[in-house]
Amino acid sequence: MAEPELTAEIIKAHGLSDDEYAKILDIIGRVPTFTELGIFSAMWNEHCSYKSSKKWLRTLPTTGPQVICGPGENAGVVDIGDGQAVVFKMESHNHPSYIEPYQGAATGVGGILRDVFTMGARPIAAMNSLSFGAPDHRKTRQLVHGVVAGVGGYGNCFGVPTVGGEVRFDPAYNGNCLVNAFAAGLADANKIFYSAASGVGMPVVYLGAKTGRDGVGGATMASAEFDDSIEEKRPTVQVGDPFTEKRLMEATLELMATGAVISIQDMGAAGLTCSAVEMGDKGDLGVMLDLEKVPTREVNMTAYEMMLSESQERMLMVLRPELESQAKAVFDKWDLDFAIVGETIAEDRFVIRLNGEIKADLPLKALSGTAPEYDRPWIETPAAIPLTDSPEVDPVDGLRALLSSPNYASKSWVYEQYDTMVMADTVRTPGFGAGIVRVHGTGKSLAFTSDVTPRYVFANPFEGGKQAVAEAYRNLIAVGATPLATTDNLNFGNPEKPQIMGQLVGAIKGIGEAVSALDMPIVSGNVSLYNETDGAAILPTPTIGAVGLIAQQSDIIGFDVRDGHELLLLGETKGHLGQSALLVEVFQRRDGDAPHIDLAAEALHGKFIRANRTHIAACTDLGDGGLALAAFEMAEHAGIGLSIDIEDTAQLFGEDQARYLIAAPEHAAQALLAAAKDAGVPLTKIGVFGNDKLSFGDHSVPLSELITLYRGSFAKIFA
Repeated sequence: MAEPELTAEIIKAHGLSDDEYAKILDIIGRVPTFTELGIFSAMWNEHCSYKSSKKWLRTLPTTGPQVICGPGENAGVVDIGDGQAVVFKMESHNHPSYIEPYQGAATGVGGILRDVFTMGARPIAAMNSLSFGAPDHRKTRQLVHGVVAGVGGYGNCFGVPTVGGEVRFDPAYNGNCLVNAFAAGLADANKIFYSAASGVGMPVVYLGAKTGRDGVGGATMASAEFDDSIEEKRPTVQVGDPFTEKRLMEATLELMATGAVISIQDMGAAGLTCSAVEMGDKGDLGVMLDLEKVPTREVNMTAYEMMLSESQERMLMVLRPELESQAKAVFDKWDLDFAIVGETIAEDRFVIRLNGEIKADLPLKALSGTAPEYDRPWIETPAAIPLTDSPEVDPVDGLRALLSSPNYASKSWVYEQYDTMVMADTVRTPGFGAGIVRVHGTGKSLAFTSDVTPRYVFANPFEGGKQAVAEAYRNLIAVGATPLATTDNLNFGNPEKPQIMGQLVGAIKGIGEAVSALDMPIVSGNVSLYNETDGAAILPTPTIGAVGLIAQQSDIIGFDVRDGHELLLLGETKGHLGQSALLVEVFQRRDGDAPHIDLAAEALHGKFIRANRTHIAACTDLGDGGLALAAFEMAEHAGIGLSIDIEDTAQLFGEDQARYLIAAPEHAAQALLAAAKDAGVPLTKIGVFGNDKLSFGDHSVPLSELITLYRGSFAKIFA
């Protein structure tokens, strides 16, 4: 089939600027073929090359004694002792999920699971961070139902527990929802598999499902804004099959045990193109592919379609030739395709052949290692004007307003659609703090959390970036974990706009400062830009996924609150209401500055919790909704009333950071207060558990009334 002649329209449709196309002409010294244009488009788009962000990503702290592998591979790898490692990453599937919610979300889960088991790790936990438009927007209900069903449909069938996550709503996401998927797995620390090819003349092997036309151009689509042509982009969304992925994982892990694997890479964004180029680039080798050997499920596929298809459940591997028959037998057993489709070569070339005809012959390094890198102009976000007034509200009315909002109501309607207990190692399920999963066969556990407050980042990117890390840190501390490391998913608008680029730069600076101060290096991540529709950008949403280690079961801070237990507040409360949940939900205001993060206080308070965990019956950090919302959540989880000696609006709903609520029996509370005095940390008794009411000073309400509101509000809107 003859390839089309290149026109200005075709070049523009591939997302290449005039300067980038001129650079291509300079690199290869001729007009590219249509297939070559597609390959350059895939490798040079924002989604694959990080051309607008890598200058700033390099500034992030990524190393530490616990880090085995930082950014640059399929996932990050962190030592958890005893010869074991946790492998984890978070990635976005935003654009596909807006176009086709079920498949977009499902294949986002599938892709992140492949990133983990490609490294040789068996997945043990998943999370997701979901951002939708206003609840009353015409598209929100469809997106919520489709995305939640897609996340659950894939994860449940694959068999990995979903142990945490977030769901938020804001009009800024009306035209561009966010679906950020996280997965973590366990591996032997000395049996990690990497993607760098090695050895000349080694067979390049295609593994897994057959290639179809679904997802062609998906990576390029993910690097563009939306407009009224969005429906035309539906064919660029991949279609997933979790049962095939489950077989692919088992076959891949079995194959790895044979010693046949030299290097391995999953086929994600840009499919066969990106996986082959990355393997060659990291190994300083060229790659030659014969596409007629690629297993396909559709007839007459062109070289362009095969190279850019993002069909799911596929891997690419460089194999030890002497173990070819043994490797093939493994994949035959699991009823998956196994085909030698090419070989590594010494020259810096990426050669694509189809039926004896060369469809592409390009310098491989130019596609990856020397892809464009931009130092985009950026404008620092103007300093926010501090809140000039302190709005007041009846504490019960303010709490009711929060609990009736889908942002702060129980998300049980969502997470009850996910299998949270499969594999039987889940210690703490979603709904209250970080999720916890046992490390099977040991006394250890791992804790997982995902956090960001986008309105903070919009008001103050630097402090908002710090706060996302600090909140993740606190969520791990509150369950008794020692924070290990983080993964980031940086969701922003169009980086060609200096104010948007300024948000990205500010947030990365804040994240970098916080992960350094709290010893939580970034070991993996993803950047998703151009999250805009008709020029309207999302709120800047740099999601932080974090992992912590609990060395033994007795270190877990459980939840054993009883009548008579005292409630203690750790941390200083000044009553910061700027950008608070109360301000947005009750007063429909979005003014003031984000809370400023004292990282020294965060570290000190975290150290205090860990050192005194044996005195603590239950613990939670304070974030959105401040003391009032956190106190209600503790009372709701315990099913016991609570009396608090505070009724001031700013004290109850202020969102000052570095704070925790602690429940403890009276004797333990006294020990904690004494320890706090010795440690120089602010700890105050503010209430006591008992009866059936939630009381703030003279204001009280039956706890059952608030629980009904909390548990029913989300489903009332979306069920």
